[in-house]
Amino acid sequence: MRITILRRSPGVSFSMDVYADAVVEGLRAVRPNWEIVENFPDNPVQGKRTNSLLKGIQKYHQRYWQYPKGLQNCESDIFHIIDHSDGYLVNWLKTAQVPVVVTCHDLINLVHPELFRDRALMPWLSLATWKYSLRSMCEAHRIVSVSDYTAQDIIKYLDVGATKIQTVPNGVDDIFQAITSQAEGHFRQDLNIPAETCCLLNVGSNNPRKNIITILKVVAQLQTKGFPIHFWKAGDDFTHDQKKFIAEHQLDGRISYLGKPDKETLIKIYNAADILVAPSTYEGFGITVLEAMACGLPVIASNVTSLPEVVDDAAILVEPLDINGIAKSVEAIFKDPDVKRELITKGTTRAAKFTWKNTAEQIAQIYESLLASAAETNIA
Repeated sequence: MRITILRRSPGVSFSMDVYADAVVEGLRAVRPNWEIVENFPDNPVQGKRTNSLLKGIQKYHQRYWQYPKGLQNCESDIFHIIDHSDGYLVNWLKTAQVPVVVTCHDLINLVHPELFRDRALMPWLSLATWKYSLRSMCEAHRIVSVSDYTAQDIIKYLDVGATKIQTVPNGVDDIFQAITSQAEGHFRQDLNIPAETCCLLNVGSNNPRKNIITILKVVAQLQTKGFPIHFWKAGDDFTHDQKKFIAEHQLDGRISYLGKPDKETLIKIYNAADILVAPSTYEGFGITVLEAMACGLPVIASNVTSLPEVVDDAAILVEPLDINGIAKSVEAIFKDPDVKRELITKGTTRAAKFTWKNTAEQIAQIYESLLASAAETNIA
C-alpha cells in the first residue's frame, strides 16, 4: 500500500516538522510493508534577496497553485495532509478518487482571529486562505484531531459531524527522560543558578495565548516576598513589552532567555529546572507539558482548553490569569518534597501513555478502515 504524507515545507513550522517526522517514522515501524512517501512544496524564494511583496506573491503562487497542481499527477492509496492549514489540498485531490485524511491541531485562528491579525503581514489575505483551508478540510474523508478539545471545536465552529472526526493524541519522543542529577547540577552551575533557587521554565513560542506575561508577574510577586526565584524561557525571545516589564520590575537578574535549544539541550533544561509553568489561555494539545513530565519535571498548567485532558491529575491545574494561585502552587511544589515527589511520579506515568508508536498505529487503522469502506462502497 502506498501512503502519501503531505507536509509543510521543511523549516516553515517546527511543530509540524516534529509531527510529520514522528508520524512517518511511526508508520514505517508499525506497517513496515507499506510504502510511505513524503511530499512537500518547494520554497522558491528561500535564500534569495527580494522585496517582501514579491516574496509573498511567489510564496502564495507556489503553495496554492504550483504545488497542488503537481499533486494531481501523484498516485497513492491514501493522502494524509499533516497540517490543517493545508486543508485546501483536499479540493485538488478529489480527482484522485482515493481517501484523504487531514490532521487538525487547533482552531486558534478561528476562535481568536485577533491573535492571527497581530502576526500576519497581510492579515486579510492570510485569514481568508486559512478559512478556505478549514472549509476544504471539512470535505476530507476523515479528520484526525490531536485532542478531544480540538475535536469539539471542529464540531462547534465548522459544523462537522462527529463521525468524521477521530481523536489521535500526539506522542512524546522517548529521548525525553530523566538524566543524572550530576549532569543537571552542571547545567545549573553553568548558568549560576544555585540549588536553593526555584527555577521556573516555559518552552515554546511567545504567542499572546502562551500568556508569558503572567509568569513574569508571578516572578515579580515571588521576588517581592523574598522567595528565591528564577525564570528560564526557551523558544521564542521575550517581546518588547515583556522586556519593558522585566526592566520596570527589576527582574533582569531573575530571568534568562535560553534561545531555541536543540533536542539534547532541551532535555538538559527540562531536567535542570524545578517547575514547568504553562499558563496558556488556548492550546490544541500542549506537547511541552508531556516532555517535561517525561523528564521528571513537575508541571503547573492552565485548567482550560486541552491541557486538563492531556495532563489529567498529573499536574497542578490553575486559572491561567490567577497570579496568586500560580505563585502559591510554585511555593507548594518547591517547599514540600511530598508534593513534588507525587507530581514527578504521576507525571512520568502519564507521559508514558503518549507514544508516537501508539499515534502511528491509530492513524494506520484509520487508513485501513477508510480503504475497507472504499472497497465495499466503491465511492472513494
